[in-house]
Amino acid sequence: MIEIIIKQFLDGHLSAPSFLKSPEIKPDRYVLIEKTGSSKSNHLPSATFAFQSYDETMYEAAELNEELKEVIESLIILNEIRGVKINSDYYYPDTTTKKERYQAVFDINHY
Repeated sequence: MIEIIIKQFLDGHLSAPSFLKSPEIKPDRYVLIEKTGSSKSNHLPSATFAFQSYDETMYEAAELNEELKEVIESLIILNEIRGVKINSDYYYPDTTTKKERYQAVFDINHY
């Protein structure tokens, strides 16, 4: 499952913990991984992921987002990944929790 592969990679390369669902007890800084869609072309799968970087300040959330983008782009070293392309990234404050957040959206082709 591509979600597990990505989470395990993040856990080994990112300075903040990552989660596949919103944690009950939220750390000060973390990344939330959300698969927003998937497709298949010529029998080769791809998926779109939104990565939400949470931190205490807007600046720290932006820094975490930049670190996250570098780590996601380095996914290409894995045999299971055949392509990584950033779709967009932007400031995306969480109005419910009042925490600062950035979101980076990637298209990831995999096997």
